[in-house]
Amino acid sequence: MALYRQMALIRLFEEKSAEMYTRGKIRGFLHLYIGEEAIAVGTMAALDPTDYIVTHYRDHGHAIARGLDPKAVMAELYGRATGTSCGKAGSMHLFDPAKGFMGGYAIVGGQLPLAVGLALASHYLKEPRVTVVFFGDGALNQGEFHEALNLAAVWKLPVLFYLENNLYGMGTHVDKTYAGGRDVFRAAAHYRIPARQVDGMDVLAVYSAVKEVAAKVRGGEGPFFLEALTYRFRGHSMADPIHYRDAEELQVWEKRDPVPVFRAYLLDGVATEAELRRVEQDVEQEVEAAVAFADSSPLPDPSELYRDVEDGREAPGERRHA
Repeated sequence: MALYRQMALIRLFEEKSAEMYTRGKIRGFLHLYIGEEAIAVGTMAALDPTDYIVTHYRDHGHAIARGLDPKAVMAELYGRATGTSCGKAGSMHLFDPAKGFMGGYAIVGGQLPLAVGLALASHYLKEPRVTVVFFGDGALNQGEFHEALNLAAVWKLPVLFYLENNLYGMGTHVDKTYAGGRDVFRAAAHYRIPARQVDGMDVLAVYSAVKEVAAKVRGGEGPFFLEALTYRFRGHSMADPIHYRDAEELQVWEKRDPVPVFRAYLLDGVATEAELRRVEQDVEQEVEAAVAFADSSPLPDPSELYRDVEDGREAPGERRHA
């Protein structure tokens, strides 16, 4: 039931975010996670609270599943002072080190060496932490991908490389951009990193796979590569009209939509319709509260421009963030 609640929360949060974007309350880029909720929810449920998460710019689902406050997340999307990064980061750069959520990153593949650095720190300090780094199939052809896998393998670092393969890098199918074939996880074999695929539309399959894999990584066996097969039901971003996909492909994947499929699973002897509806009503109230919070939050003060920057400048009379 907790897994279903998280998936339903992410789905509704993303739908509401799309609405707020079209109303002009969210600006810039907005990349929705609709269709991929089972990956974030199943994964976060299988990890320890001390583990690190590093992800890409489609990061709302990961953040909410990790336990970031939906109010603060929505406020960050709005660019308000009460957001996760005081309204200065926006949709693609959610961040909360208290949750081990070490950021979404807009540079394709740029998060991979950062994750290896975190894993190196854990290894050096002998901390039982796993670093999970999410990336999409669009990152496969970046140099950082190969550099990160190689270094993690050479140093046997506790990092889980987690490919969310939704078949498209922006508007181009993976078949047209990656010469290695559909079983992308086999790319890890060159670096002698164990790897496997998982059904990214099945939250229980994801949970089971990550629980098993994370235990191996945490136990000192070195890095692992996990490929989750999934599909995004919306465009690359809100600016994407999705003319490159055909209706038949979408219909095939919609039958595997992780939210209604898991709902049907629960109705088959786990929960009643009334119980699930109460969960959904609770989620609706939480999302509406997040929107109300963002709407009522102030914009950042201009002095925030000088906080948290490397040259040491700070807002007059204010202490910099730790």
